[in-house]
Amino acid sequence: MKQKLAYIGVSFAFPFLALAASINDIGDLGDTILGIINGTLVPLVFAIAFIVFLWGAFQTFIQGANDDEVKTKGRNLMMWSIVGFAVMVSIWGLVNILTGTFSVGSTLNTPTSGVGAPFQVK
Repeated sequence: MKQKLAYIGVSFAFPFLALAASINDIGDLGDTILGIINGTLVPLVFAIAFIVFLWGAFQTFIQGANDDEVKTKGRNLMMWSIVGFAVMVSIWGLVNILTGTFSVGSTLNTPTSGVGAPFQVK
């Protein structure tokens, strides 16, 4: 049993070893962690919240058509999923405001053409 757990642990460690080869300094590590959070975790949490909302709608309108208790549970589930959406969107917005304010991230908002674009010699 311990040997199987060791194999599983090593198999999960290999991607991190490959990730360590591409990180040069602490800034790259921060950008990588932010990329994982923004690219994977945030959409996953939003998808789970949307599925919970759909389940609440199913309970309210289909499963609870004749049962008031199931209808109330579904309505409460839909209400709390909407509250969860609002909290997630507001926190995500605050994080983006803070990262934009303190220039944390890999891209800066510099225009490539038009007014304010860097001078280019041809």
